Parts: sequence; structure tokens; C-alpha cells
Amino acid sequence: MAQVNWTAKPWSDTEALECAMVVPENADTATFTFRAPSGAWFDYQPGQFLTLDLQVPGGNVQRTYTISSSPSRPLSLSVTVKAQPGSIGTRWMLDHLKPGMTIRAYGPNGVFSSHRHPARKYLFISAGSGITPMMSMTTWAWDSGDMPDIVFVHAARRPSEIIFRERLEQFANRVPGLKLRFTVEEPDPFRTWHGFEGRLSQIMLGLMAPDYLEREVFCCGPEPFMQAVRDMLNALGFDMEHYHQESFGAPVRTEAEAPPIDDVVPDADTGAEITFAASGITARCAQTDTVLAVAKQSGLNIPSGCTFGLCGTCKVKKTSGEVHMVHNGGISDDDVAEGFILACCSHPIGKVSVEV
Repeated sequence: MAQVNWTAKPWSDTEALECAMVVPENADTATFTFRAPSGAWFDYQPGQFLTLDLQVPGGNVQRTYTISSSPSRPLSLSVTVKAQPGSIGTRWMLDHLKPGMTIRAYGPNGVFSSHRHPARKYLFISAGSGITPMMSMTTWAWDSGDMPDIVFVHAARRPSEIIFRERLEQFANRVPGLKLRFTVEEPDPFRTWHGFEGRLSQIMLGLMAPDYLEREVFCCGPEPFMQAVRDMLNALGFDMEHYHQESFGAPVRTEAEAPPIDDVVPDADTGAEITFAASGITARCAQTDTVLAVAKQSGLNIPSGCTFGLCGTCKVKKTSGEVHMVHNGGISDDDVAEGFILACCSHPIGKVSVEV
């Protein structure tokens, strides 16, 4: 067992790290725990990342991983990595990095941390291995001794692929202020699943966190997932000054390095135009009008049901132009790729033509 060096200083990246433990999490995913051979302790903000120098065949590569441990437990530092198809550095770690080996590391760095945005209530939203900074921040909240108020939303392909599920449930079983809300694409075979199922949507988010407008939001996952979350929050009137995100591909070291988020948000003062090609009618409108509303105002009938993108009744073919559509699962990705839209939740951006 490692001995505590009470005279040690904080670790700096001039010292190599020693791999102390490797814990498999699920398929192609493992947590690597490091310590400093000198006994130095680790000082960082929960949610920050570390850059590892990996000695793969053919030369070193540097890969960035979010720290999944918490600075409230400073004697070691952990990263949890998941190999994707074509992974080089992460694949090498899973296959070759063992306890006792040393590795160069740089950091910690990053601005994605609840420490930088203190709040009474948090909403953590993640997908896949984007759960790692949320685990760090949640562990910090647990260790702080204060009752947390965190709604922890996570999306995964299957329940068995939810990283840290057991540890999070252990936390949540002890403190009512941590609410876990998992959604999966499909359940595991022969295993009952009582959580949410399907892609994260506005309706689902409202059920998971009814007071989402009052919460500081942290989001991490693949860019399409984060884009969908931003679209949902914008459509729901959330104040995006309280939204923060970390990207899989481009974690940033300073606020100045953060790429600008330039989402499409329909503007009531900006004009648009919809041509209903089959009817020969063209109508002017605002970007905030839906295709369904403009059709009704023009005396046209598009069959509809729920009017919030869930039932799919109002699916029509878009032949030209762009719309901003935030739906609740009523249309498939394949249909969208073929040009179909849901008229009830599609807002025209510029000139649009539909087969109505």
C-alpha cells in the first residue's frame, strides 16, 4: 500500500506518473489510476483533463482524457477511457498499459468545471464516455459534505454500457439530492429495464428535470448529441448563459480557446417564405412560425396530432431550403436524410419548399 508523504508538494507534469491500477468498466472501457512516485498529491478542478504521452508502435502520440476521479481524493488520479473503432492511443492503453509502468502526462488543464460556475442546482447531461467529467464533479459534490442538488442525465446504447452506473447508484441511494436519469437506445437482452428508452428529447428532459430552467447545465458527449441538447434548450427558452459544454474532440485549456457556439435560433424579427409546391401557394412568415401553422393560415390541411414532434402524423417532404427542426422522436434519422420534416416543429430558415 502506498504511504502518505505529508511533506510532499502538489504534482507537476515534470514528473512521470506510475500506473497503479487498471479497472475494467465494460467492453473496451477501463479506468486507469495513476500516482506520483515521489508521493506528490494532485491538485485540479473536477471536470478538467489530462494529456497522456503514449508510446505506441511507430512513435509517441498524445491523447487527451478527462479526469474521472475527484481532487477531493488527492492521492491518486484516474482517467476512464473507451476505445472507438480505429482508436490508436486508447487501444494501446487497454492492451498494454499495466500497473508499475510509468507514463508522461501534461496538465491538468481545462475550463469545464462546476468550480467555475457555482450554483444551487445543477443539471449534468452526458452521453457515452462524456460521463467522465460528470463523475468527477459528482464525486466532488459527494465528498464536500454538502447535500448536492444534481439531476444526472445520461444516454447510452444499452444499460450495460452505462459507465459508473453502480457507483452512481450507490451515491444516489444515500443522498436524495442526486437524481439519476438514464436513457438507452435499447435494453439488454433478457434484462428488465425500468429507465427511459429512446433518444433524449424535450419531453423526456421535462420529465427528468421539471425545474431545468433553474439549473446550471453541463453537457459532454459527441458533437451531434450536444447540438441536439442545445437545440432542445434553445427551443425551451433556456438562458444559454447557464449552459457549458466539453467536446470529445477539442477540450480547451482557457476560456479564450473555446470555440464560439453559433447555433441556429429562429428569430421572430427575421422573415422567411414557404412554398407549398403541390398547392401552388407561397406564403411569407417569420422564422418562429412553424410549417404547420403557416399551412393552416394559408387554408391548407396537413394532418397533425400531438403538435410537438412526437407522433409523426405531420411528416411531409421538403424539396428545397432549410428548416430548423427540434422534434421529440416522431421522425427517424433515415427519413430526415431523405428530406422529410415534421411540419409541427419545423421553422423555415429563408425560402423553403414542401410537397403540400
